[in-house]
Amino acid sequence: MAGSARRSTLAANLPLLRLPRPLRVVIVAMLALLVLPYLLAPLYSFGKPLSTVMLWRMITGQRVQRDYVPLSRVSPALTLAVIVAEDGRFCIHHGVDFAEIREAINDADDLSEARGGSTITQQVAKNLFLWPGRSWLRKALEFPLALWIDLVLSKRRILEIYLNIAEWGPNGEFGVEAGSRYAFGRSAHDISRYQAALLAAVLPNPVIRNAHAPGPGLRRLAGLYVGRSARAAGEASCLRGK
Repeated sequence: MAGSARRSTLAANLPLLRLPRPLRVVIVAMLALLVLPYLLAPLYSFGKPLSTVMLWRMITGQRVQRDYVPLSRVSPALTLAVIVAEDGRFCIHHGVDFAEIREAINDADDLSEARGGSTITQQVAKNLFLWPGRSWLRKALEFPLALWIDLVLSKRRILEIYLNIAEWGPNGEFGVEAGSRYAFGRSAHDISRYQAALLAAVLPNPVIRNAHAPGPGLRRLAGLYVGRSARAAGEASCLRGK
């Protein structure tokens, strides 16, 4: 009787326990899925993480080509080109570039039209733990997770993970080493500044943009990134001396 009374008192004080058991199971499972990325992120200081897209392709029997390489084996020209192309304030923001978001909102005629670019850290959060595609729900999950990743991982490690999980080719080429070998037949350590810029220009859509056979638009964009890289060497300052 005493045990039954205690359970009744506990249920009265905890609304979750008053819900039907199947609904409680669903809610607890959802909370666990929300918490899990925050527990896993610090563990990614080591190892060779896989993205959710890579895992899905493996599960469904699609091709995945990835040779994980440390940042020390990636051309500095490529790391700078990626920062210039994807996230110019990578070294100074804390996972989310609120200045870029404010600019996007100010430039939009309507809040629903605002399209702030995702930082490299946000893309790491999305690729490791969330799903592709645009949605406000994914953004809402992505923002705090990016702030947490920036807190628990170094900038150098974040960029290394990004370079090794980004999709870089039209047929399951993931990571900069597979992308470089597909496009140029050489290691990511040995590419030129222009080739590095071509790879950086491919990142938004590697299925349509092809560094192996670049069209005029892609070549122009790569030339733009070469010029920006020459003027913005300091944008990769957080990667030095480590």
